[in-house]
Amino acid sequence: MFEDSVDPAMLRHHGDVEARPGMLDFAVNVQGTAPPAWLRDRLTARLTDLGRYPDAGEELAARTAVAARHGRTPDEVLLLAGAAEGFAMLPRLRPRLAAVIHPSFTEPELALREAGVPVARVVLERPYTLDPAQVPEEADLVVLGNPTNPTSILHPAETIQALRRPGRIVVVDEAFADAVAYLRASAGSSTARPEVGGAATQRVVAGGAAPLSADADAVPGAVRPKGISGELESLAGLSAPDVLVLRSLTKTWALAGLRCGYVLGAPEVLARLTEGRPHWPLGTLQLEAIRATAEPAAVAESHHLAQRIAADRDAMIDRLTALGIDVHTPATGPFLLLRVTDGALVRKHLADRGIAVRRADTFPGLGPDYLRVAVRGRDEVDQLIDGLRAALW
Repeated sequence: MFEDSVDPAMLRHHGDVEARPGMLDFAVNVQGTAPPAWLRDRLTARLTDLGRYPDAGEELAARTAVAARHGRTPDEVLLLAGAAEGFAMLPRLRPRLAAVIHPSFTEPELALREAGVPVARVVLERPYTLDPAQVPEEADLVVLGNPTNPTSILHPAETIQALRRPGRIVVVDEAFADAVAYLRASAGSSTARPEVGGAATQRVVAGGAAPLSADADAVPGAVRPKGISGELESLAGLSAPDVLVLRSLTKTWALAGLRCGYVLGAPEVLARLTEGRPHWPLGTLQLEAIRATAEPAAVAESHHLAQRIAADRDAMIDRLTALGIDVHTPATGPFLLLRVTDGALVRKHLADRGIAVRRADTFPGLGPDYLRVAVRGRDEVDQLIDGLRAALW
């Protein structure tokens, strides 16, 4: 099931085990400790409905809201008990060889290996630029994250589409896509800054910023994305027979304990994913949360939150870099990848001070000197900087 060189315990490791109760949490990428008040009110209002099973009409209403949010049709939406459920479904596609792009979230590889699916790791070297030529041609399933956890790299949409081949399905984990802000970059800069309400999305390239130019019209079987604008390099609005996009509500809406997500794709592929799935896979509160957060007002709120995350991230990069820490940039997600000397010892010193950071050596391709930290506000970062200063000197 597992190659001798693959440690399943490393693949199973997630940041929540790093953060003990009461610790200052930089290990988990959830924004806040609870959903916003308006979402709590929506969920509370449904508590009196828990005495009955969720019906097909509620499930359809949630799928319809998600479809409208991304410019898709309801039959292109499969609701999930968290994006992790979607990864657990991938073996039902019966791939002959799955290629997993690393460093990246390890749950897809774990699910595939546990099901006996052969897995080829495609480990990107820093600066973690995706090259479709590195993926084995015989791979009929390719899995990658965008933006990628833990590197915070955002791959160009057209590069991801270049992974497409006859007989292959490309799976894009966009769990953090709604936390990516509009970007702008000055000429000659390799870092990006948030820009609210930009008319044209841009992506960071070697010489500055260039317009997003992935042309769906040039891709066989694809329909140009037509969902809500502002999600940089996302393929969520792309109707294609061989592309699956997974989304999570956990991070932006602080719903880790409710387990909510969805996958977008061709109806016939989604049907294969649901083989053997039990009745009522999602409960009333999950359906309500998915529907509520797909509505236009919630999407607008998530865009504003993404701008705040981008500003906090820039401030963190400046402060960590001034401390002499190697921060990987450009970064677009709500987390940063750090490299420090004696990373395991630094992590222990921080834990002793009540600060949790995520070990990153469990991500294939990264060593013990890598740590991942969630983007937080100034007050929390003050404590992180003090802890790092004490640990390093």
